[in-house]
Amino acid sequence: MRQIRQIINEKLKEIEAQENVRILHAVESGSRAWGFASPDSDYDVRFIYVRPMEEYLRLDEARDVIEWQLDEVLDINGWDLKKAMRQFARGNATLFEWSGSPQVYLTTDAWRAVREASMAYFSEKSAAGHYYGMAANTYRDYLCGGTVSYKKYFYALRPLFAAMYIEQFHQVPPVRFEDLRSIQVEKVLQEAVLELLDRKKYTGEKEQKPHMPVILRFIEEELERQRQIVDQLPDDHNKDWTALNDCFRRVIGYEEK
Repeated sequence: MRQIRQIINEKLKEIEAQENVRILHAVESGSRAWGFASPDSDYDVRFIYVRPMEEYLRLDEARDVIEWQLDEVLDINGWDLKKAMRQFARGNATLFEWSGSPQVYLTTDAWRAVREASMAYFSEKSAAGHYYGMAANTYRDYLCGGTVSYKKYFYALRPLFAAMYIEQFHQVPPVRFEDLRSIQVEKVLQEAVLELLDRKKYTGEKEQKPHMPVILRFIEEELERQRQIVDQLPDDHNKDWTALNDCFRRVIGYEEK
């Protein structure tokens, strides 16, 4: 891990030098951050960067994403701070995950200020809808056949647990699957998840196995329950952009005359 971290940190320095940006925050996303990566999983590096202040005063705005590398080992791309803060205002659950990733490659005081400002813009409706959609897509694409890759169960369980966490605690859910297991679920499901975790240790990522009835039944029933919850949740988006605007100006170094 130390070697790959060194490689990633060198890539981040290359990006800063060649793109003339300052990276505020860089993390691991996807299965490695969630806690159920396979040994051959790639590294999904996501970062937020800021350009010099004058770049934000151009009529021909620069691209707001940097797509740096995509191969069998590394998937590296980032968002401009302005894009990120707009997405925070919309309650983008993926961005909140990047902000809370347990695997951090680089961070700054400026990002801590952004994260603090962003918490007032967490939307239960947006996040629950996002996680319901992730689980529903996984179920439709991978769990309706006669056999299953055990890893795909986690791609449905984790977002459903995240949606349940929001329902129970009304706050941003943790990123790691292990931390999401603090939600209240029936003992039979807890035991089935522990069995699934154990089976996954000895099963290849693409290996197809018979379904685990307890897991599959929970996914099917919880999908229907979460669909109804999302439909009934009120629009809770924070429509006052003042805190984000003030934070953005401070980070890019703008001073009002």
